[in-house]
Amino acid sequence: MNQPHTVFFIGKPGSGKGTQARILAQRTGWKILASGAQFRSIAEEDTVVGRRVRDDLAQGLLMPHWFAMYLYQRALFSVGEEESVIFDGFNRKLQEAELNVATLEWVGRPFKVVNISVSDDEVRRRLEGRAHTSGRSDDRQDAVEERLEEYAEHTLKALEIFRAKGALIDIDGEQSPEEVAQAVHTALGL
Repeated sequence: MNQPHTVFFIGKPGSGKGTQARILAQRTGWKILASGAQFRSIAEEDTVVGRRVRDDLAQGLLMPHWFAMYLYQRALFSVGEEESVIFDGFNRKLQEAELNVATLEWVGRPFKVVNISVSDDEVRRRLEGRAHTSGRSDDRQDAVEERLEEYAEHTLKALEIFRAKGALIDIDGEQSPEEVAQAVHTALGL
């Protein structure tokens, strides 16, 4: 049997990582585990944690690394040994990337991180359009700027961890979604 695939999609807000995760899942039948969906689900709860997550999301803030990693590890440890999986939106901070690498090495699971690269101007353009249809509070212009700052401050450092491990694949995200999907498919050797 072939080695199971463990693929992470990472990128700026609005880069298309969720779209590309869905396309890859449709092509392969692999399961997607998305941090954003998990956090938005928690934000709907009328609990202390739910209200805090809701407030942080509305401000465009990243969740604390320990909380994101708790959700990630819980999800990873539930994946079957021979099952391939796609993670969307995890590893956005340096501590998350370091813990992710250590966790995957500990369980002996090879992985690739697909970085969907787009400019800040393209992010603003895409999220301005999405804000009108999504209803997501983190798509507001002020939240978008905060999210871009968080990306520059945290996620760029996380990318270097994956680059150093030889696991990072950079994909030009300013192509059509179909072209991006084909580039991802080719880069993963599928």
